[in-house]
Amino acid sequence: MPQQDLILAIDNGTQSLKAMAFDLDGRMAAKSQVTFQPYVSPQPGWAEQSPERFWNALCEACQNLWKSGKVSREALIGVALTTQRATVVNVDREGRPLRPAIIWLDQRKARGRPPLGGAWGWIFRLAGLGGTIDYIRSEAEANWLALHDAEVWRRTHKYLLLSGYLTYRLTGDFVDSVGCQVGYIPFDYKRLRWARKWDWHWRCLPVVETMLPRLIAPADPLGQISARAARETGLPAGLPVIAAAADKACEVIGSGALASHIGCLSYGTTATVNMTHARYVEPIRILPAYPAAVPGHYNVEVEVYRGYWMVEWFKQQFGHLEQIEAQRQGLTAEALFERLLEQVPPGAMGLMLQPYWTPGLRFPGPEAKGAVIGFGDVHTRAHLYRAMLEGLAYALREGKERLERRAGTRITTLRVSGGGSQSDQALQLTADIFGLPAARPHLYETAGLGAAIDAAVGLGCYPDFTSAVQAMTHIERLFEPDPVHQGRYDRLYREVYRRMYKRLKPLYERIRDITGYPGEE
Repeated sequence: MPQQDLILAIDNGTQSLKAMAFDLDGRMAAKSQVTFQPYVSPQPGWAEQSPERFWNALCEACQNLWKSGKVSREALIGVALTTQRATVVNVDREGRPLRPAIIWLDQRKARGRPPLGGAWGWIFRLAGLGGTIDYIRSEAEANWLALHDAEVWRRTHKYLLLSGYLTYRLTGDFVDSVGCQVGYIPFDYKRLRWARKWDWHWRCLPVVETMLPRLIAPADPLGQISARAARETGLPAGLPVIAAAADKACEVIGSGALASHIGCLSYGTTATVNMTHARYVEPIRILPAYPAAVPGHYNVEVEVYRGYWMVEWFKQQFGHLEQIEAQRQGLTAEALFERLLEQVPPGAMGLMLQPYWTPGLRFPGPEAKGAVIGFGDVHTRAHLYRAMLEGLAYALREGKERLERRAGTRITTLRVSGGGSQSDQALQLTADIFGLPAARPHLYETAGLGAAIDAAVGLGCYPDFTSAVQAMTHIERLFEPDPVHQGRYDRLYREVYRRMYKRLKPLYERIRDITGYPGEE
C-alpha cells in the first residue's frame, strides 16, 4: 500500500544534511544523508563553507530519497527545515551569496572597535557588564565583516542565518522562522521579534532592519516550494513549507521534552541541557533564553561548547586501536569505545575531568581551560574516556541546577538525544550522575522529528503541540539510577567537581597571562 500523509524534514547539520520522511506516528519512512567537510579554514581559527554546498546537499538528499523508491512524492503533505545555529550568509538582491558562510565554529574576532558609547555604554559599565558587551561585539560576525570585508558588507542586501538562506532557496522569499533566530543578531529574545529601534543590539552591530528577513512563528507557513526549487530538488511545486526551529530547539520537542519538568540533554558536537518554558528566563545574566520550537515559548539552555566533540578528539588522539579494529569489523570506533567504559568502574578510580576545552563567556569565563586531576599509576586511556563522559555529565548537571534556580522549576526526568545517546554506558552514567531517570527516544533523529512535529501541527494534523508530541515521540529505553553508583557520583560531584573551577580559575588566569592562550577578549 502506498504511504500517505508524510512530512519531509530537512536537517542541515555541521557535517551532513539529511532529508527524512516521517509519518504522523513519528516513524521514519525513509532517510537520505549527504555528508560534507564541515568547513574550510582559509586562516587559523576561521570556519567557512560555501552556501551552495549546503543547497546542493539539500537537492542531492531529496533526489536520492526519490531514487530509493521508499517514498512517493505524492505522499508528502508538507516540508519543514531545521539547521545548525548561528551560521550566517550574506546575499545580494538576487539572493546570491556574496562570500562563504561563516560557520558557528568560527573563532575570528572583531577587535579594535571603540568602546560602546552613549547611554547604553554608560548603563553597561555601571552594571559591571562592559566586558561582556565588548565580548559580544567582538564575537559578532557582522562586526568582523564590516571591518574586514567592507565591500561585501556594502553590497549585502540581506544578512541571513543558514535557515533563512535555505528557506529563500526553497520558497523564493526572504523569510525565516522565529524559532531559528540564534546568534549575534539584533533579535529581541524576550519578545520573539526583531529588536525595537532603541534596543542596545542595534548599537552593537552594523545591521539595519531592512537587511533582515521577515519572521514567521513556528508551525506557521513560510511559503511554498517554488517552481525553481521543484526542478532542482524534485519536490512538488506548491508544497507547503512550514516554519520549524533551530536544531537544538527541534531536538527538545523531538525527544518529547515539552513540559518544563523534563530536561533535554543533547549529546552532540555542543552538549546542552534545555528546558521548555512559557516564561522568559535568562539562564545566565544577559545571555538570552532562545526561541523554542513551540510558538511563544523559550528554551532555557546551558551549553558545554565542546561537548561530544570530545569523543572525536579522543578518537583522534587516543583511539587508534579502535579505529583499526572498527575498520576490520565494519563498525564505528565509537561503538568499540563502549568496551573501554565497561572496563572501568563508575568514578574512574578518582580521575576527574573538567570539560572546558573551549572557554565560555560568563560561565565558565573566557580564561577557562580543561583540566584532569587525580591521575595515578592505575589509570589508562579507558579511565580517561570514562572520566571524559562523566565530566560532561557533571558539567550538564551543574547547568541543570542553574536552570532550576533561575526558572524556579524542578527537572524530574531526562530525555537524551544526539550521537552520544546511542551509548548505553553513557545513558547509565548520566542517570547515575543526575540521580534521575534518563530516557532514550525511539529514534536518533530527534531534530528532524521535531521539525516534522512543527509541520504536523501547522498543517492541522494535530490540534496542538501536546497531542502531536504525545503521538509522535516515544521512549525506546529508560535508564534508572543505580543507588550505589549514584551515591558515589553525588559525593564526587559535590565534594570535588563543584570545587574544581573556583580552585583552578586563578591558575587558568595566570596561564593566560603567561602564554596568551586563550586570548583576551
